Amino acid sequence: MKKNKLLHDFIKCGVIGWCMEILVTAFDAFRRREPTLTGHTSLFMFPIYGAACLLRPLCILFSGFHWIVRGLLYMSCIFGAEFLSGRFLKKRERCPWAYDRSGWNVGGVIRLDYAPAWFLVGLLFERVILGEPGEKDGRKMKKRVDNSDGFL
Repeated sequence: MKKNKLLHDFIKCGVIGWCMEILVTAFDAFRRREPTLTGHTSLFMFPIYGAACLLRPLCILFSGFHWIVRGLLYMSCIFGAEFLSGRFLKKRERCPWAYDRSGWNVGGVIRLDYAPAWFLVGLLFERVILGEPGEKDGRKMKKRVDNSDGFL
């Protein structure tokens, strides 16, 4: 894999992650009826979200699997990354999130009730990393037309 592609995917995943987090926290402010609808994130989150670019080999390896299987795989990877990065930051008192008050938390750094969100985010990052179906490295591939069955 080219370094430029990896860096490009890292930046795309980091920015998308930041934007998603700002939107989610702003919607949470809406739910709490805060009139400013302030969303927020942390600088620490950029490399954590950006690390999703490392899913590329798995995305390619599992590209033939059903989207549910791929989503579950990505969700598991995201939970693992969130747990490891959360523990690392928490030990240094730098963790920007604290899930201790949630009944579904593991170690105060992951929330199992976020599983559906991470499932969808994983599939989103797959599209970001691999491009649209029918693309290779961001370039459109020519469709091969097979008329061997005589239909059309």
